[in-house]
Amino acid sequence: MALLIDSSIFIALERRGETPVSLLDRFGDQAVAISAVTASELLHGVHRAEGAVRRGRRESFVEEVFQALPVLPFTLDVARVHSRLWVDLLARGAMIGERDLIIAATALAHNLTLVSSDRRHFGSIADLSVALW
Repeated sequence: MALLIDSSIFIALERRGETPVSLLDRFGDQAVAISAVTASELLHGVHRAEGAVRRGRRESFVEEVFQALPVLPFTLDVARVHSRLWVDLLARGAMIGERDLIIAATALAHNLTLVSSDRRHFGSIADLSVALW
């Protein structure tokens, strides 16, 4: 199955000094993508970085991610899945963060396994395939 990578994975890679390409090597021939929300979260990290050197390193890392992986947009199909998830989670009193909800909807709309280190949020979403990393 194809994979959608959550920002938590890239944050861990960057902290360990690994490259985005090293992540792709781990997944072999599997198709791998990120959501537009993950792209925004990574860019947010660039803008928040303290100091020009750290910001430059982080920006280089993020641009490598964008060069290596396709970015899946928030489309009408994703919006349809998102709205159903939103209602379901509210009804169960299990609401998660809005960005995580959109990432989960993107994975479901594209029939992707979400690769994340965040079991707590994504574990509450029915039918979402999550590979913890």
